[in-house]
Amino acid sequence: MDKATLVNIDLERGAEVLKLLDSADLGIKVALWLFSPDHDDWFLVLASPQLDGSKHSYGLVNEGLYKAGYAIEKTPPLWIMPMNDPFIRGLRKLFGKTKSVEGMRLGLQTIGNRFIEDAYVYRIS
Repeated sequence: MDKATLVNIDLERGAEVLKLLDSADLGIKVALWLFSPDHDDWFLVLASPQLDGSKHSYGLVNEGLYKAGYAIEKTPPLWIMPMNDPFIRGLRKLFGKTKSVEGMRLGLQTIGNRFIEDAYVYRIS
């Protein structure tokens, strides 16, 4: 089966979601699109200390988007990861001090405990 393609509308939607979550003061440290071969789809991966350990982390994100007037049906598939996840820690160790990672593509490599088939980065700090 062919891999689902990440298109410009997805990239724009991800950037819009990140901007709205920044306005909601959720302190997003890592934001990227990650292709999941298990689901044959792309997920917008988010990591933030404010979302760590909260069983309501998805609710906090949805609430931030709702308050900004963002239509729930436009919300992309989300995957909220804890800051101490080996993948998130590996990304931050490798790229956390890089001046700009926005638009960087990652692929065919293992970071932390995760093999990355394909990814599009917005932020790693």
